[in-house]
Amino acid sequence: MKRTHAIVLSALLLSLVALLALAGCKKPDEAAGGGRTLKVGATPVPHAEILRAAAPLAEREGVKIEVIEFTDYVQPNIALSDGQLGANYFQHVPYLERFSADRHLSLSSAAAVHLEPLALYSTKHARLEDLPEAAQVTIPADPTNGSRALQLLAQHGLLRLREGVGVAATAKDVVDNPRKLALREIDAEQQPRTLADVDAAVINGNYFLEAQKNLKLDAKVLAREPAKGNPYANVLAVRKGDEARPEVQALIKALQSEEVRRFIESTYGGAVVPAF
Repeated sequence: MKRTHAIVLSALLLSLVALLALAGCKKPDEAAGGGRTLKVGATPVPHAEILRAAAPLAEREGVKIEVIEFTDYVQPNIALSDGQLGANYFQHVPYLERFSADRHLSLSSAAAVHLEPLALYSTKHARLEDLPEAAQVTIPADPTNGSRALQLLAQHGLLRLREGVGVAATAKDVVDNPRKLALREIDAEQQPRTLADVDAAVINGNYFLEAQKNLKLDAKVLAREPAKGNPYANVLAVRKGDEARPEVQALIKALQSEEVRRFIESTYGGAVVPAF
């Protein structure tokens, strides 16, 4: 009888050791987004708002969405790569690809959700033609959105860029500046706070919307990117290989639903448009 008890006890101990070993081998992403909860990093406006609108739809599929807010464009990708998040939602594909290449991260787009047309805003001037000579204009400091800003200015005749430079444009590629605009690169999240100190700024839509909401920012749109054929749709990003995870697919289904389409169209007045 004692021998039987010893065998049973040994078996239980072996099972406990095996369970502890499995727990120790658990991947970070399983802790962050596994089971039926998905942790998703997002900037507050509009991404976190759109996620919260989609969350009840994902819950119908048995997946709880936990939104983790960030206020910059760096940490959400680091946290995703490290396994602290199961997905993030704040960026477009050109930025994701460049950031991943620069940091040697293995991240990819799982689905396009919306587009925030980049715009030139001003609190001092009501029309594009009112911009004076030598006007001070800020653009985002990150290479992808900085290039995008330069292209917007070029499309409206304020600058001319070196032919063929495309999405890789930098201030060094400006070959003609007829109004002698004083271009200054600053961190994208700081642009709304400095808008009153300059003539105009090319600002990312999410940062402008957040500032408009929190700072009661009153500014005119002098120029805006076209939505049609725009490659800068904001996407749900994941680690490569996680695109087909059931939790991710449930969130994609929710984000690309008619309910979320109606939410985007009724909430943001054209500053955010569906990309699905």
